[in-house]
Amino acid sequence: MSDMDKMTSGNLINADKVQGTNVYNMQGDKLGSIEDIVLDKVDGRVQYAVLSFGGFLGMGDKHYPLPWATLKYDTSKAGYMINLDKERLENAPAYNPEEQIEWTPDYGRLVDTYYKRPGGWQ
Repeated sequence: MSDMDKMTSGNLINADKVQGTNVYNMQGDKLGSIEDIVLDKVDGRVQYAVLSFGGFLGMGDKHYPLPWATLKYDTSKAGYMINLDKERLENAPAYNPEEQIEWTPDYGRLVDTYYKRPGGWQ
């Protein structure tokens, strides 16, 4: 049982426990780790995980919003899995960590369209 599994009860987890969790592609390559999660402030559902990817020792990395529905938790890896290769991720919508991103419907639709996921944007 992983440390993360010991800190949770059933399928529920606190957001601060999700931050820092590794994300892997289906080939087992570590893509990065979850920097943050983005909630719908009206219905409370998680919409995106923000993946920190690239760079070295936190320098030069970028933040990539991933639709939450694209991630599946894998207890054997104690991390999230996504069907995404590094090249496709490198071309995905991203922003620099020091940028203050504005979660507009246009930006949400851009992310959802890139990952071919239906979004909840009006």
